[in-house]
Amino acid sequence: QMQLVESGGGLVQAGGSLRLSCAASGRTFTSYAMGWFRQAAGKEREFVAAISWSGGGTYYADSVKGRFTISRDNAKNTVSLQMNRLKPEDTAVYYCAARVARMSLERNEYNYWGQGTQVTVSS
Repeated sequence: QMQLVESGGGLVQAGGSLRLSCAASGRTFTSYAMGWFRQAAGKEREFVAAISWSGGGTYYADSVKGRFTISRDNAKNTVSLQMNRLKPEDTAVYYCAARVARMSLERNEYNYWGQGTQVTVSS
């Protein structure tokens, strides 16, 4: 089992920034690609960003491209999501997820999930 714990959520005004972090334990972190997903109230969970096991590859949803940056620190077993120029439509619970081997945009291909952290962007 891999445990994932997110932190860093909160309330921010539109145009502001937040940095989410996810701490992993229980498995060899470098065996996993990592992803961030989000779920707004009444909507399905959607892909936000993913990063390869080495950090050399990243992928973003069109809605966040140019505003969000995913990164990982394999020495600390952490993955982060820097969110800039936040918009009210970014309001959601954000989840960290781990997948063996390659990155994926598909939530059902991820093996482990964190409990989520709430991000609220006020207008």
